[in-house]
Amino acid sequence: MSLISKKPEALIHIYYTYLSLENHETLLEHYLAKFPADYQDKIRRFRRWEDAQLSLLGRILLYKGVEEIYQQNPHNKILKHTEYNKPYFDDDKIQFNISHSGEIVVCALSDEHELGIDIEIVTDVTLTDFRSQLTENEWEKITLSANKNDSFFEYWAQKEAVIKTHGHGLSIPLTSFEILENKTVIENEDYYLQQLRIDKKYKCYLALKTNNSSITLKKYNTNEIL
Repeated sequence: MSLISKKPEALIHIYYTYLSLENHETLLEHYLAKFPADYQDKIRRFRRWEDAQLSLLGRILLYKGVEEIYQQNPHNKILKHTEYNKPYFDDDKIQFNISHSGEIVVCALSDEHELGIDIEIVTDVTLTDFRSQLTENEWEKITLSANKNDSFFEYWAQKEAVIKTHGHGLSIPLTSFEILENKTVIENEDYYLQQLRIDKKYKCYLALKTNNSSITLKKYNTNEIL
């Protein structure tokens, strides 16, 4: 009798949280000094409190994940950026990606696979402004859909998640690959997409180079973080 070994599922952890004006100053007081001086300066340069908090919460969620999931001290790790500005931990197998839109911040972590995550709040947009960023088939599906804005952000979140997984950012033209049934191919590599239904006002997608994964989803509120 032959036995077929099943490839183990990749375990992906997703943390997310919402902005809080009420807790903004307390978050700054409690967390900002724990991060490197250049990051503190970056946070202080934001003009809008929302932008400062979105960035800070992304970093907080990342460090929470490293502590809780991998039982490691994130402050001992060196955070660097690739030439395409993708952040990573130096000499560490933990992969992560952060995205924010509107009032939500999401952070994805894995110690097995490269990943990318993107979240987009669905708003009214002038679709023709984005025509050049979509393939003919994608544009046709969007313009023929019952809810064009919803359909557009569906594609946009998927495409952003894929290029974040790829790691070369917008140096990869968005029209150079096409999303079809939650899958696409770039440079002969397959990318698989999974929708994360976090909030009905948003579109959120995770992109991986494997179609065999298990996802854990954990919501924090800022009171818990504090």
